[in-house]
Amino acid sequence: MAEDNKVITAGDNKDFRHIVRVANTDMDGNRKIGEAIRKIRGIGFSFANTICTLAGVDRAKKSGELSDDELKRIDESIKTASGKVPSWLLNRRKDYETGKDLHLVSSDLKFANDQDIRLMKKIRSYKGVRHAAGLPVRGQRTRSNFRKNKGKVSLGVVKKKAKAQQQDADKKGRK
Repeated sequence: MAEDNKVITAGDNKDFRHIVRVANTDMDGNRKIGEAIRKIRGIGFSFANTICTLAGVDRAKKSGELSDDELKRIDESIKTASGKVPSWLLNRRKDYETGKDLHLVSSDLKFANDQDIRLMKKIRSYKGVRHAAGLPVRGQRTRSNFRKNKGKVSLGVVKKKAKAQQQDADKKGRK
């Protein structure tokens, strides 16, 4: 009876792949495709579910068990999603150069982000100046955070004895 209830594992399936490549990213074949797609830079939970729906692939299916046709449909869905999904789901709306709504993934996303920061620095916008100085850009406080490795300036409370020694050292250095 134990032979009748045999469990098929990934090693028993000859077509199983341990590494699957989608959108120039290697994914674990043992994970569900809905989870595995999220390892691609620029794809989150909602977008991964949308991609599976567009491609007509079951999210619960392991990525190593997908056929070549299903993998092509997923890859194509990622590339052409900008025309098929609502704009609020995309990660690059109103692109600076083209004015279109896009969804960038992997190295394209990193390149676009670097170019945006470079442009902000070039035009000397407030955010660009903050990026150039290595300071927080989005309005965070700097009094208690971001205080590491900013030169030789002592940070925090200085005790009287240490302060006196520092002043003596400064006086000797000036002479």
